[in-house]
Amino acid sequence: MPAALLFDLDGTLIHSDPIHVEVFGDLYRERGRPFEAADYYRHIHGRENVAIFSEAFPDEDPHALSDEKEARFRDRLARIEAPIMPGAAALMTRATAAGWSIAIVTNAPRDNAHAMLSALGLSDHAQELVIGGECARAKPDPLPYQEAMRRLGVTPDRALAFEDSPSGARAARGSGAYTIGIRSSLDDHALRQAGAHLTLEDFTDPALEPALARLTDETGAYPT
Repeated sequence: MPAALLFDLDGTLIHSDPIHVEVFGDLYRERGRPFEAADYYRHIHGRENVAIFSEAFPDEDPHALSDEKEARFRDRLARIEAPIMPGAAALMTRATAAGWSIAIVTNAPRDNAHAMLSALGLSDHAQELVIGGECARAKPDPLPYQEAMRRLGVTPDRALAFEDSPSGARAARGSGAYTIGIRSSLDDHALRQAGAHLTLEDFTDPALEPALARLTDETGAYPT
């Protein structure tokens, strides 16, 4: 039966949180609001920009602020070496060799997603790119993951989803996919509370192997 790997992008394939913290911090402080890295993880991480800016700056156009924030993000990304998560490229190459499909499922705007995938050298690996904001409901709703599986023609029991945020883990778990948390910013407890079945340090973590083996041997059980 067909199988698939479903990847979030920010914080999962690319260690982009420091760039987001920097850009959000600039926007907040320019408007007289204090901002620390802890504010990003407490109030912003994994959420849609329009919801964030609507709450933080109700007197401004949240769509315009979102566009400005993402333009600044892409500008800074273009000036650095993209920090790819260890093992990500090798895992995608391995998936392709095994005949598994790949989808990127992200709440990032499409321009950002293309910029990150290009910077990482991963643009040619994924068959599908699902943007949460282009679906009827974005993460934490499971719809973006359900849409990815629909496009790839796979069932949830044949899909592994990789996430780093609580909202993303809830979305992936709600879709029925086996959900693997990447501990790029949160610990095992926080990711499991949000719905992850398993967590990894990164894609070189040997704890990943039993989950991948389950895609090959359909009679086995996923690890817990």
